Formats: sequence, structure tokens, C-alpha cells
Amino acid sequence: MQLVYEDAYLVVLNKPGGVLSVPGRGEDKQDCMLTRLQTTHPTAMVVHRLDMATSGLMVFALHSDSQRALSMLFEARQVQKQYMAWVNGLLPQSDDWQTINLPLIADWPNRPLQKVDANGKPSVTQWRCLKHALHLNASLLALQPMTGRSHQLRVHMLAIGHPIIGDALYAPELTSEHGLLLHASELGFVHPVTQKAMKWHCTPPWAV
Repeated sequence: MQLVYEDAYLVVLNKPGGVLSVPGRGEDKQDCMLTRLQTTHPTAMVVHRLDMATSGLMVFALHSDSQRALSMLFEARQVQKQYMAWVNGLLPQSDDWQTINLPLIADWPNRPLQKVDANGKPSVTQWRCLKHALHLNASLLALQPMTGRSHQLRVHMLAIGHPIIGDALYAPELTSEHGLLLHASELGFVHPVTQKAMKWHCTPPWAV
């Protein structure tokens, strides 16, 4: 568990892939980022989550007031989030952001999978291609989720025909020794107490 930043109000950690954000059901699912942090910061509370398979930046509150304030920032979409991912196929490189606007809904017979559905919740992702790995037929993308739906980035990339490599749920044929190649690489917001603009960057654990 890598500590990226801490002050009297919050902690930012770099979550490894394959670790739960919060405890799950059952004794075998109690090891997670929250319980690990609470061994050194007993008052730590969760603010948001990353999928178990996703690595990268997470912020935790250290008391109820900062948890409330941080949660409001996330709900109001006042948090800057950017991810990096290797996806299957070659997408055009550009400095301009492209937009995926496809509503998502739980695929109830196949939970925890999500799917594109006209009756789903509005879901918007922006992406741009940073570079190619021609020998792997892969593209490195920067991704910005403008909404926060479950599995949003994974399902949106699948929907446009470029699933994320290492995604055992949505593209099990695209295996990777590093697991899911999706990493929360940037996180930024105005600190709810100091009112300073804060921003953190974190390099993916896999080579880019």
C-alpha cells in the first residue's frame, strides 16, 4: 500500500490491482484498502471506490466532516479523474478528446456485469489515444469518466470494439500478466478545508 499524500483531513493511496477497496461479504473478503489503512489511521473512512482489478489513486477521509465534504465533491462531479489503459486494437492518435455517450445498466442475470441499454443511466466517457504498440495491436489511452457508473470505462471501451486488455470479466481472451491494464493515474480537487487546488499523478505499475 503506497502512501501518496496525507494531511489532517485526508489520505491519498495508490491501490494495487487485485485488492478490494472496501470489505466484501465473507471472512475471506475483509482484506481491502480501507482495513489496511485503518491499521495506521483508525478513523479512516471510504469516499469512493475503484474496481478490485483496477489500480491507482484513491482518497480516504480521516473524519466524518471531511468524508461528507469529499463525498459532495464526487457527487457534484467536481473531482478531476483520469485513467490510463491499454486497449485492444489501434485507435487514431489525437490531442482531441473523443466522447462515448452510452447509457449503462446492470446485467442482472450476469451480475456483476454491466451493459449498454437504452433504459440505463446516462454515462459519458472521454478518451484520447496516446500511442500504439503495433506488435501487440494495442493502443494506450487516457480516459476521463464524466459520470461514475460501475464498470463504466470497461463497458464503454468494449462497446466501441476496443476492450481493455486483461479484463477477465468483459474480454477474458485478452490476457495480461499484469491483470487489468486500467489505472487511475490522476486525481484532483479543491481541498474541502484549505481550499487549495490539489492534484496527484501516479504512474501505472505496468510499462507504458
